[in-house]
Amino acid sequence: MGLISWIVLGLIAGAIASFLVGGGYGLIGTIVLGIIGAVVGGFLGSALGIGDVSGINVGSIVIATIGAIVVILVARALSGRRAAI
Repeated sequence: MGLISWIVLGLIAGAIASFLVGGGYGLIGTIVLGIIGAVVGGFLGSALGIGDVSGINVGSIVIATIGAIVVILVARALSGRRAAI
């Protein structure tokens, strides 16, 4: 996957994850969060035999979004940040 593909996938996955669990990271933060989520999700998916991040397709977006959600939750746990209800 090329750099532009990672950015687009990161934006999509980060936006979905931010919508699902609450974000507030801005455009650049959402892209970075999504890219990190894609890497984390790809690693976990490969380790569990579920799949990997191989391009901009539904499976990759789902795996990257799950990874981004994990990254958000870990970041909140480490920083003590709570979502507004």
